[in-house]
Amino acid sequence: MKNLFIALSALVLLYLVVGLFLYLRQRYFLYYPTPKIIAANYKNMFLENDNEKINIIVLNEGHENAILYFGGNAESMAQSADYIAGQFPEFTVYLMDYRGYGLSTGEASEEGLYSDALCLYDKVKAQHTRISVGGRSLGTAVATYVAANREVSKLALITPFDSIVNVAQDRYPVYPVSLLLHDKYDSKSRVKDIKAKTFIVIAENDEVIPLGRTKALINAFPKVQLQVDIIENRGHADISSDARYYKIMQDFIGER
Repeated sequence: MKNLFIALSALVLLYLVVGLFLYLRQRYFLYYPTPKIIAANYKNMFLENDNEKINIIVLNEGHENAILYFGGNAESMAQSADYIAGQFPEFTVYLMDYRGYGLSTGEASEEGLYSDALCLYDKVKAQHTRISVGGRSLGTAVATYVAANREVSKLALITPFDSIVNVAQDRYPVYPVSLLLHDKYDSKSRVKDIKAKTFIVIAENDEVIPLGRTKALINAFPKVQLQVDIIENRGHADISSDARYYKIMQDFIGER
């Protein structure tokens, strides 16, 4: 009996220690700041917001229509700039370094990223007739927030999820994740406020975002509003290496 009590106590202690570790390090697992790299041949536009300087890389300046793109949690906008510029030559594209990423100051948080994204939209809106918004992985939550709070022409979501809470709960089922997480990124709750035609792209072999989490988001949209496509034989990280990926994105964003 004594040995059973000791074993149970050890398990409880281990549970609490791991839970405390996950709680204290949660933003370390969620955000992977990218290095300070200057994207050659492109303009860097700095936004002043909440006493932080947010770097925006501007591609293909001077076009009537624009795309705001929000990357994944470890995606370097400076390193992606050349390729994205070449794929959307008829659009001015704005790439945002999240707080603490690239040349931006501060520390990433849900509230901060949302605020910076709206600040970017409001800054460039007068310069363009149409603004489309795209996001990948973590960036899909930022993109849905913008689309729910501003007028958007098209919304493209690559490997999205319904909420970070649900993604984390699937990964750590023994913990009350909803009580522990600071940043919840609940995209599903914002679908009701999104009016833009929306495109969701799924990686067939996504090992980061469970398919169930993407389907939960898909099911929240009216069918008439949504287009869904699957990139076969690609995972979460290499989806953009498929030639078909940019073709379907170009067709969707460029469609009137």
